[in-house]
Parts: sequence; structure tokens; C-alpha cells
Amino acid sequence: MDLIYFSSAYAIKIHDKIIAISGGREGIKDFGNIDSPLYHIQNDDYYPSFEEKLTHLIFSFNKFHAFNDGNKRTSIAMGAFLLEVNGLDIFVNKFIIEMENIAVSVADNVIDKDLLLEIVTSIINEEDYSEELKLKIISKLEQGSVNDDPITLGIDFYKELY
Repeated sequence: MDLIYFSSAYAIKIHDKIIAISGGREGIKDFGNIDSPLYHIQNDDYYPSFEEKLTHLIFSFNKFHAFNDGNKRTSIAMGAFLLEVNGLDIFVNKFIIEMENIAVSVADNVIDKDLLLEIVTSIINEEDYSEELKLKIISKLEQGSVNDDPITLGIDFYKELY
């Protein structure tokens, strides 16, 4: 299956719409942190599975602060859009609901990229997290100091972005 990707220009449009709808500081902080993950996820040598591509996209936009504001929100929207354009729209609502809670923990260095991959893989391939994955998440949350300000914009907010 050939995957559909999107351009940096489209990623910027998604971000700008997020800021226009929910507020925040406009602008690009580092264009390379927009362009690089979008380019690298297309390389099957680096990211052979769809889940790895999606995880890298989410992680990169969440952590590397390509924009002045809204990076966590943008990471969720980009992930949802990648699912949507590749015919996996059945998972978009579930993805958004789960990632609204996970994105803050990723930003706070509580959930690392490996655990994020397990979470993304579970969202796409399982009805619910396995007990083992739930315990890993709980353990990480107990170890880390999670920001008490989760992202709760809802499914409809992200649906209107594209």
C-alpha cells in the first residue's frame, strides 16, 4: 500500500488553523523541525511500519517545537490527518481521545518515544490497551510529574481542521 503524505505547507496551515481556533502565539520557530519529520517518515529504512511513521510524526511535532505555540495540539492534528488520508479514519476519533491525554505526558518527558510507539500501535491494532501496556503507562505516570493541564478540545475540533 502506497501511503499518502502531506507537505510542510499543509502542516503549517493545520497549525495556523489550530491557533486561530483555540488561541496561542502564531509563528514558526524552526522550519527544519516541520520539514524534517515530514520528510523522514517517508523513508521506509528509518520507519518501516505505518505505526513507526505515525509515532515519529507525533513525537517530533510534540517535542521539537517547530512552532511558537500549539505544538502538542498540532502533533495530534497531524497524526489524525495522517490516519485520515491513508484510509484509517475509523481510528481517528479513538486516536484523538487517547492522544489528548498522552500528548502532555510526552511533552513532559514522562512518556518516551518507545512507549508512545506501543500506545500508537495499540490504538490502531487493538480494541483497548493490553493490561501490560496499561501498567506501563500507569508506572510512567506515577514516576513522572504530569502537567495537570490536559488538552481537551474534543474530536470535533480536530475534524474541522482538514
